[in-house]
Amino acid sequence: MPDSSHPIDVLLVEDDPGDELITREAFDTYTLGNTLHVVRDGEEALDFLYRRGPHADAVRPDLILLDLNLPRYDGRQVLEQIKADPELAAIPVVVLTTSSATEDVESSYRARANAFVTKPVDLDAFMAAIQQIDGFFVRVVKLPRPHP
Repeated sequence: MPDSSHPIDVLLVEDDPGDELITREAFDTYTLGNTLHVVRDGEEALDFLYRRGPHADAVRPDLILLDLNLPRYDGRQVLEQIKADPELAAIPVVVLTTSSATEDVESSYRARANAFVTKPVDLDAFMAAIQQIDGFFVRVVKLPRPHP
């Protein structure tokens, strides 16, 4: 099982290049060898998770950071698909989005998101949020063993 002594694979589903860059910088600065995989829309996220097309050799992520407002399939649809599939449902999903709308928070938790985080506007606060997410899911909680 992943723990503080074992790096984890994190799938970032993010279409904004700036937010992707900040997240990459936060991982490079704060994480202990965790691998960040990035896909840029909902369809590519599902291809990665189901190991289709160019993602046929993708690893099963230990944690998913999911934006809500994505092209093709939006994050809400991706979250519902993940949690409806018995093979994927155990993967923790953190909704990481600019939205702070009550409806988005409530619908994300109804769809069984494990956490909802509104992206801070401030660069340092954004990096700190990524560090806290990583710290919690890597060092505090026990993650399920990924399926091969």
